[in-house]
Amino acid sequence: MSILEILNKQALSKEEIKRLLAAEGDDKKLLFDKALQTKLAHLDNHVHLRGLIEYSNICTKSCLYCGVRSKNLKVSRYHLSDEEVIECAKLAHKLGYGSVALQSGERSDKAFTEKITHLVKEIKKIDNGSLGITLSLGEQSEEVYREWFEAGAHRYLLRIEASNEELYYKIHPRDEKHDFKKRLDCIDSLLKVGFQTGSGVMIGLPFQTLDDLASDLLFFKQKDVAMVGMGPFIPHPDTPLWQYKDQIPSAAERMDLTLKMIATLRLMMPEINMVAATATQTLDPQGREKAILAGANVMMPNLTPNAFRENYLIYPDKANVKDKPSQTQSKIDESLAAIGHKVLYNAWGDSMAFTKKQK
Repeated sequence: MSILEILNKQALSKEEIKRLLAAEGDDKKLLFDKALQTKLAHLDNHVHLRGLIEYSNICTKSCLYCGVRSKNLKVSRYHLSDEEVIECAKLAHKLGYGSVALQSGERSDKAFTEKITHLVKEIKKIDNGSLGITLSLGEQSEEVYREWFEAGAHRYLLRIEASNEELYYKIHPRDEKHDFKKRLDCIDSLLKVGFQTGSGVMIGLPFQTLDDLASDLLFFKQKDVAMVGMGPFIPHPDTPLWQYKDQIPSAAERMDLTLKMIATLRLMMPEINMVAATATQTLDPQGREKAILAGANVMMPNLTPNAFRENYLIYPDKANVKDKPSQTQSKIDESLAAIGHKVLYNAWGDSMAFTKKQK
């Protein structure tokens, strides 16, 4: 079967997905062109912004790839004050972002979960609840998810990181704090509570195969998620996975594979939200724009106070760490205009796939 025939199919098999992920030359161009056409047909040329607030780098987990893992003693730990979080949210509102995304290292103690409930309620007070709220705060009980949902959060990102259980345990310790089945159960709980639920994976991990990546895309489809955040793996020198850095694809190869993952998933799930991750820009100055042209439709400009950003380095050399929010906004507007896209300001930017299911 030719690439053109595969691109025109309504449903893709794993082998067909692998063909697309392996595409090169003219075949790859056909894939990217079809993904962009599909996105524009279903979602127009709009890009949604989520003002990112990195609330805390205090984490109880020790994932083998993560720079803020609990066992990394080189990290200066912090959490923002309530006032700092609310100021970030007010800035998002002032800039017309429409939504904020609250992200943190993983904790599930009561002091933390109650603090998040309080912060969500305070953010909802800004301009009569006009800001949308996405949370990315790891594994919690269904009761906590429901509490946060009822407080006013409506989107939640919990990346599976690897849908292959064997690969999952090559990038996480195998212990009570890192349990593959619990990760799956948490995604199911988020869906049950009613969140617009998102997941995602890292692309270009050591030990990862095209078969793994094809399975990841089928996992998103099977779970019928509303949003996906995928980005290239960038090894951190203060983590156990650093020892395998020579076993990962080159930066260019990881970037290329990320774009093909985004494009293929856009064909499989035309109306979901997909993030153009900061990691793409870290590997390629035009990375986020390339991700948008491959099918992504969300960006997450960082609103965390600059003094804290360098302590929230899941991976090294993160892009835009020193940029001021006003600089970031003008850069985004200009770069999107150059590729025929534009920010949809003052909108929550909910997943079209999710919204249609509610009708």
